[in-house]
Amino acid sequence: MPMWPARKVFTMEEVMGSDPNEAHCLVPAEERLNVFALVIYIADPLGGFLDELRRELVPGYKPHAHVSVLSPRPLLADWRDASEQVRSLTESCAPFDVELTEIALFPLTNVAYLEVGKGASALRSMHRAMNEGPLGFDEPFPYHPHITLAQEIPAGQVTEVHELARKRWREFRGNRTFRADRTVFVQNTLRNCWIDLADYSLGAIPAKM
Repeated sequence: MPMWPARKVFTMEEVMGSDPNEAHCLVPAEERLNVFALVIYIADPLGGFLDELRRELVPGYKPHAHVSVLSPRPLLADWRDASEQVRSLTESCAPFDVELTEIALFPLTNVAYLEVGKGASALRSMHRAMNEGPLGFDEPFPYHPHITLAQEIPAGQVTEVHELARKRWREFRGNRTFRADRTVFVQNTLRNCWIDLADYSLGAIPAKM
């Protein structure tokens, strides 16, 4: 289940500037929260469509389309130690394709999301491998690969939002598959701005034959 905040989220570029490698250094330590996640961003044009759809479903939101490998969690160790764990595991994973299939709702939370078809097993394998040690967290829900479209929907608008999302998805004529070849370690702040701390390329270390 998604744990991303439902409040307005500003992109790192809007708050910090255009350099993702230096943005985290510009955020004062007292504004950073002990809340981290590992995501795979979705490139355009699919990512752009999903961002526009989420803005339509949740006006005022500033999305950056992604699938979470690790949902938001506190860390008991320094994030740099966790980062090294991410790097070693990510670089030994081969890139893979992720296919988005249908719009669905999580029944307990009424979160509208896109289901993952092809690529779901690879995402689950990555999650199992990384949800250990410094990155380990007792998650409230079983890991379910998905792309969140709308959450904390008012009870009276759930059906309307769900149907609108389904309609827009049926109208989309682009490629519904994206390449998972890079993960990004992100951190939340008091301003509810998720900043990129580090990124890692899948398959940087060739698999041994």
